[in-house]
Amino acid sequence: MSSSTARRDRERLVVIGGDAAGMSAASQARRMKDPGELEIVAFERGHFSSYSACGIPYWVGGEVTDREALIARSPEEHRARDIDLRMRTEVTEIDVDGSRVRARELDGGEEYWTSYDKLVIATGATPLRPALPGIDLPGVHGVQTLDDGQALLDTLAGTTGRRAVVVGAGYIGVEMAEAMINRGFEVTVVNRGKEPMSTLDPDMGRMVHTAMEGLGITMVNDTDVTAVLVGADGRARGVVAGDREFPADVVILGIGVRPETALARAAGLPLGASGGLLTDLAMRVRGHEDIWAGGDCVEVLNLVSGQQQHVALGTHANKHGQVIGSNVGGGYATFPGVVGTAVSKVCDLEIARTGLREKDARRVGMRFRTVTVESTSRAGYYPGASPMTVKMMAEERTGRLLGVQIVGREGAAKRVDVAAVALTAGMTVERMTALDLGYAPPFSPVWDPVLVAARKAAAAVRPHDA
Repeated sequence: MSSSTARRDRERLVVIGGDAAGMSAASQARRMKDPGELEIVAFERGHFSSYSACGIPYWVGGEVTDREALIARSPEEHRARDIDLRMRTEVTEIDVDGSRVRARELDGGEEYWTSYDKLVIATGATPLRPALPGIDLPGVHGVQTLDDGQALLDTLAGTTGRRAVVVGAGYIGVEMAEAMINRGFEVTVVNRGKEPMSTLDPDMGRMVHTAMEGLGITMVNDTDVTAVLVGADGRARGVVAGDREFPADVVILGIGVRPETALARAAGLPLGASGGLLTDLAMRVRGHEDIWAGGDCVEVLNLVSGQQQHVALGTHANKHGQVIGSNVGGGYATFPGVVGTAVSKVCDLEIARTGLREKDARRVGMRFRTVTVESTSRAGYYPGASPMTVKMMAEERTGRLLGVQIVGREGAAKRVDVAAVALTAGMTVERMTALDLGYAPPFSPVWDPVLVAARKAAAAVRPHDA
């Protein structure tokens, strides 16, 4: 094992976190510098490395049958590339002044210090777990890591009951509701918001609500869970929400995540309003030349609002890792920010959004107009055409696109990518109407639904004579 006082003839990169951002950074740094120049030591407290957390709901639901399919690169594969990845080892302290970290082996208990020349913090996010009576009972599960997913599957295999309560109706909540439906469970979703999917405006969230009820899911909105009930066997048997009890054989928490930055906070590193680490464009922690951070533990710049925010997505984490690894390896790369694009589904309903919601725009003082259009995924006469709703928001006077939300069936969600590119380019809705998008009846009406919305938005913000 290494110590902070050991002499070295090469630089050492220490990575905290063995998933998307951390191992992308380690792998990219290794591509740029060979082992004779750079030693790489990475710590991961779980049992798995470099896996798709986004795929966990589909593994739990049975669409993905093999857990190994979610693993992009095993610890052995990383080690074969001269990355010293130490599994089941948790970093418990960062000594910034001494340029070292303290680690503890979870299975053996041994603790030791490891010094670094360069440090990458990729500690991810942790599921929100409110301090409620019974929240830590067996049968209550957060779903953030592959270990979490395995623990949930173990519970499902050991229960004969078929009732699930999902707490929260964000991305994880609706995806886990689908997973439980696919497994034949009777599903109740308890949501503190007025509608599911708070990342959407309420009118679009209402469409998700209606669709979920159509799938047989019981939606309980505008209600907080206040306790988890314990059964005679010592396991969760249901939840209390409002003035009602909802029985459950398994309780799944889908109420969001927060940045896992306890280590960073204790080390005195700069955190933003959401608790995420603050970095510069190169993903270097502000004020610290040899420390970088990426993934779900950082805040990023929203290019539309100009505000810092926490966005926990694997796409960003992998990009952060590539940027960090390039910079650690002696190159130069930047991560300019995000526009807030995300897609999801619940059974055959597709949900997409990018840019700002109405309340986001109001919070930063923007004046805007919104339009909503109903269209179809294909030419109306072509077999399989399905309805689609597109909501678009544009800035008054300038006509700059501010946000798009889409709810529909097959072919709806990925249309949001057109809007994401337009947002990144700072396009106006007027300019969007001239975009040369692909057309054929099996794929789109002659006017794509996004362009129909852009045309309507352009008319809404166009100055009119008094």
